[in-house]
Amino acid sequence: MARHRCYLLEAALRLPDIAYAGAMGSRRTHDDRLARPVEAGLAEEEIARLSSPIGLDLGVRTPEETAISIAAEIVAGRWGGSGGSVFSTVFFGLT
Repeated sequence: MARHRCYLLEAALRLPDIAYAGAMGSRRTHDDRLARPVEAGLAEEEIARLSSPIGLDLGVRTPEETAISIAAEIVAGRWGGSGGSVFSTVFFGLT
């Protein structure tokens, strides 16, 4: 697999007011991707803003389900949600 820098992702991570920066890919791709921003001179706090692999673990199988899991992650991050089951939290009193 050819490794290349993602200039758009680097630019997004440098933006101070960006609400969400994510990248699709496997966990292995994510691990490989983390080395490139360091090489590009990004600060630790900039790299920490990267959400990758993107989406909540919903057991998705289709592109539509992937889109829902990504939207759910964005909403959870915006409002401080855990991404866990509301049923468990409400019914069993779990937090």
